[in-house]
Amino acid sequence: MGSNYLFTSESVSEGHPDKVADQISDAVLDAILEQDPYGRVAAETLCATGLVVLAGEITTSAQVDYIGVTRDTLRQIGYDNTEYGIDHRGCSVLVGYDKQSADIKQGVDKASDDPLETGAGDQGLMFGYACDETDTLMPAPIYYAHRLMQQQSILRKNGTLPFLRPDAKSQLTVRYVDGRPQSVDTVVLSTQHSPEMSDGDKMKPEFTEAVIESIIKPVLPAEWITPETKFLINPTGRFVVGGPQGDTGLTGRKIIVDTYGGSCPRGAAPARTAAARSPARTRRRLTVPPRTPAAMWRRISSLPASLTAARFRWPTPSALPVR
Repeated sequence: MGSNYLFTSESVSEGHPDKVADQISDAVLDAILEQDPYGRVAAETLCATGLVVLAGEITTSAQVDYIGVTRDTLRQIGYDNTEYGIDHRGCSVLVGYDKQSADIKQGVDKASDDPLETGAGDQGLMFGYACDETDTLMPAPIYYAHRLMQQQSILRKNGTLPFLRPDAKSQLTVRYVDGRPQSVDTVVLSTQHSPEMSDGDKMKPEFTEAVIESIIKPVLPAEWITPETKFLINPTGRFVVGGPQGDTGLTGRKIIVDTYGGSCPRGAAPARTAAARSPARTRRRLTVPPRTPAAMWRRISSLPASLTAARFRWPTPSALPVR
């Protein structure tokens, strides 16, 4: 890749079906770790119209109301209306957790007598780095794609844009000049909405204007928006049916969104995810000591490898912390 190029990253809202599944799985993990810090958790979730299925492997002494955790997560996201295809009060929740297999358990237990140095319950490859494109040390395309979805959620929940519904996606293309983010080439933002905001299959002008002026422009750096910047708002038109009703959601299908938006090689093996994995799972652990002052460089990447019986002590979801 040369020094002048376009780079695109996407993000999804908390109401996107795959992200709903991730959040339910993470909420189950949090509830277990509150009571049992050494619980073994690999929680998977499927959500569809009016239905949530919980499965995976859990070994813990914690007593958790999994159905209650699921309903509370849906409520916090905003699925509180049967018109949305799933309502936290009336949806079906099926629980099918099993215990961690004895074969895996023996490798974790025998790795160390020190509870702070338990063995990893799996193996995989993780990639990560820090860069100076944003204050969060994340690449600009994924950072601002996330911020667009955060803004959509804020304006939906506080009633500023009451026609918004939970499901949404953003895609941001940034122009780089001499290897540095210079301007926004294209913004694609698709958001679920109430029926009155569309005229047949097309969106009403007031909807498009509200999304651009209230969601997009307050988030992106003003100097990055140029006369050539393209705004594509619900480009396929009407988006009333969404969330788990529009597409089945599964834990772990947004691993590019959850990491670097394509700016770094994808972590772990195919279909692996960092969602709802307890610290014994390698995907939730930092696998190299934090020795490199990453912020001194424009971009620096660490490529660790881990084995089932390897021992690591620094839990983190992705990037190497800067000390």
